Amino acid sequence: MGEFPVMNSLVIDTATNRTSVGLFAGNDLIYSGFHDGATAHAEALPTLVAAALKVNNEIDQVIVGMGPGPFTGLRVGIVFAQTFATARNIPWRGACSLDGIDVDSDLYIVTTDARRKEVYWAKYENGIRIKGPEVDAPSSVAQLPEKKFGFGFTEDLYPSLALLLAKSITSPITEPMYLRRPDAVPTSERS
Repeated sequence: MGEFPVMNSLVIDTATNRTSVGLFAGNDLIYSGFHDGATAHAEALPTLVAAALKVNNEIDQVIVGMGPGPFTGLRVGIVFAQTFATARNIPWRGACSLDGIDVDSDLYIVTTDARRKEVYWAKYENGIRIKGPEVDAPSSVAQLPEKKFGFGFTEDLYPSLALLLAKSITSPITEPMYLRRPDAVPTSERS
């Protein structure tokens, strides 16, 4: 029997203030880069992907974090991933960005910055999401009994690109996880 070819996966996440890009040959990480800046996703993402493609230009699939996250940053990553995949005629899959945050605990909540004095959060048991994602004030999340990790509770945590790749297989998502309406609205909808 012949061996299966190794699948090269480009993994992107822009659901937080960090733009992250990874390139995997099978499960082996062969490139990883990130840029911090809540408004720098559009500038940082092409630069990071170009650096990944210098390591290996043969990409078989694209994986993207689908949020939750602030609308503009999240949209940059998703549209980039979909466009890249379409241009190369390769598949793309999404995963919940919060599912990519690895915490060493049995029952816990992870949070990321939702801006506007709120956090995105989800509750996990043994690494499996059992509630959420949701968006609330940190004070509301603080009242929940589980241990909390991430923005507002511990140091900021960011999705693991390897975990996003794995979750895109076990729990794929095809629609962005926007948990609230964008700040910008058409003139006809303004009150």
